[in-house]
Amino acid sequence: MKSCLKYFSASLLALLTQAAFAQSAPTLGAASDFAALAGGPAAGAVTCTTSTVTGDVGVVAPGTFVNTGCTIDGMVDQNAVAAYADFLSAYAEFPSIPCDATLTGTLAGVTLAPGVYCFDAAATLTGMLTLDGPADGLWIFKIGTGGTGALTGTSFSVVMAGGAEGAQCPNVYWPVAQAATMTTSNFLGTILAGADITVTGGTFIGDALAGGAGTTSTPTGAVTLTDTTINACAPAGGTVVHINKLKCNQGVGNGPEGCDPGNSNHKLESNDELGGMPGFPGRKGGNN
Repeated sequence: MKSCLKYFSASLLALLTQAAFAQSAPTLGAASDFAALAGGPAAGAVTCTTSTVTGDVGVVAPGTFVNTGCTIDGMVDQNAVAAYADFLSAYAEFPSIPCDATLTGTLAGVTLAPGVYCFDAAATLTGMLTLDGPADGLWIFKIGTGGTGALTGTSFSVVMAGGAEGAQCPNVYWPVAQAATMTTSNFLGTILAGADITVTGGTFIGDALAGGAGTTSTPTGAVTLTDTTINACAPAGGTVVHINKLKCNQGVGNGPEGCDPGNSNHKLESNDELGGMPGFPGRKGGNN
């Protein structure tokens, strides 16, 4: 078997998928709405430079939020004690979740079914990782299960396939023993880091939660965002960010709906395709 588990037998895929459905990820509680959440105590616990943030930003006093040319679509909580406490509770639960398989390597070109995957120490990732499974599949990547280990992604992309391709906010979690750094990457999933999180360039769909090794009385960890776009991916009750464009409905009088009417003949097809005519779109096989 390849060290990166690049190839799976059908039986192993089935076992991992069953294991993923047998459990759920720890709830993030109040932390789920935060695109960036950090402890402190250093000034500038969250530092954002020329980036776009969709979701809340939170720090724990005396940590502060430093905004240099960033657009924030959400609230800024200067003392997010409740959210940080919920993050710490979730972070503390991940070590007890058993691993389905241990990974090594960069994960470039690897396709993984739902499951719990572990790196004993650090994970240095590049290339494209494909997560293939149902819309409600669960992927957990535990970094540093031996006690230490950072997550580093450089030109690293995470893409969804199968039923999860059109899912709103897929269930992907990256609990990390130490720091996490993403550079020019198109990342997907919620990072729960023991220390700092640094995101430079690229995109990030999920939550960047830093300082899991701290406590409510001694928070630690910073989030640094530079030239990036980060969208919080909250569950029901929070602000949900759609990671895929949805069905178009281009009938007379309909306004823009965030979809691509020029390229909608796919599994999220619109109702003006497959034989419709301008002014009379019809429903000839579309909108299934």
